[in-house]
Amino acid sequence: MPDEPLVLGIETSCDETGVGIVRGTTLLADEVASSVDEHARFGGVVPEVASRAHLEAMVPTIRRALRTAGVTARDLDAIAVTAGPGLAGALLVGVSAAKAYAYALGKPLYGVNHLASHICVDQLEHGPLPEPTMALLVSGGHSSLLLAPDITSDVRPLGATIDDAAGEAFDKVARVLGLGFPGGPAVDRLAREGDPAAIAFPRGLTGPRDAPYDFSFSGLKTSVARWVEARQRAGQPVPVADVAASFQEAVTDVLTRKAIRACQEHGVDHLMIGGGVAANSRLRAMAEERCADAGIRLRVPRAKLCTDNGAMVAALGAEMVARGRAASAIDLPADSSLPVTEISVPAVVERLL
Repeated sequence: MPDEPLVLGIETSCDETGVGIVRGTTLLADEVASSVDEHARFGGVVPEVASRAHLEAMVPTIRRALRTAGVTARDLDAIAVTAGPGLAGALLVGVSAAKAYAYALGKPLYGVNHLASHICVDQLEHGPLPEPTMALLVSGGHSSLLLAPDITSDVRPLGATIDDAAGEAFDKVARVLGLGFPGGPAVDRLAREGDPAAIAFPRGLTGPRDAPYDFSFSGLKTSVARWVEARQRAGQPVPVADVAASFQEAVTDVLTRKAIRACQEHGVDHLMIGGGVAANSRLRAMAEERCADAGIRLRVPRAKLCTDNGAMVAALGAEMVARGRAASAIDLPADSSLPVTEISVPAVVERLL
C-alpha cells in the first residue's frame, strides 16, 4: 500500500450526500449533494426523505468527485464510509454503496466513525493532528468534548450533551423566532445585528457541582421560548436580533469555557473545533479570543469542512490505511448509535471474538 493512499470517502449520516477523495492528507475532491431544501418545508430533517435523496444522489456525486479529482475508480487504494452514528436509513444507503464499490473494484473497505472523521478532517487544512488532540465537536446531533491520543485507534469521550445538542437548539430557537430551517446560519446572520448582552439567558451545567465537561441546551432553548412568549402575551415587540445574539452568546460561552477547561486540566496546549456549528462566526471569534488568552493553539477547519462531507471520511480512511489499521469486512453493518470509542468497524473475525 502506498505511503500516500488514494481514498474515496462516502458520508450519508444525515441529509448531506458527501463524497470526498484524498491522497494522504491532500484534498483532491469534495462533492456534496444536499437535500436541505427538501426538509425545509417540514422544519427539520425527515429520515425517509433523506434516505431517498441519498439514493438518487449517490452515483452522480461519486462520478463528479472522480472527475474533479482526475482519477478513475480503479486508481483508488481504498473505500471509506461513515458506518455510524447517524440516521439508520441514511447510513444504510452509504454503507451499501461503499460495499458495492469495494467489492466490484477489489478494494479494502473501511467503515469509520462520523465523529472521529470530523476530527481527522482538520489534517486536510492544518496538517497532521497533534497527539493527543483535544476536540470540541458541535453539530445538530452532537456536542462532545473528545480526547484523541490516536485518531485511528484511541478516542476518549470526556463530555457530551445530556439533552439537546447545540445545533438542535439553534434550529429550535430559529423556529421560535420565525427564521426557518436550518436555524444555525439564520441565527448567526441575525445575531450580528443584535446585542449579545441584551438578555441574560442561562448557562446550563456551569455550576460548581455540575459535570465539568457535559453540555445541556434544553433549558436554554426553553428559556428563550418563554421569554419570547411573555413579550408576545404582553403585546410588546420581540427584539429578534437581540434574542438571537443573546442566545448565541450563551451557547458559545458554555462551549468555549468547557473546552478550554478540558485543555488546561488534561495538559493539552491546543484545541480543535469541528462539526456544523463550528462554522458559527461568534463561536470562532470567541474561541480565538479565549484560546489566545489561555495560551492554547486553535485549529478550526474552513466552514465547508466543518459541515458533513465526504472529505472527512476519506481523510480518516487514508489515515487508517497509512497506519496499517485493519480493514472492515464486506458484511460491514450500519450502526446508528456507534460509540465514538469505536473508531472503525473491524473485520468480522475480530467482531466475533
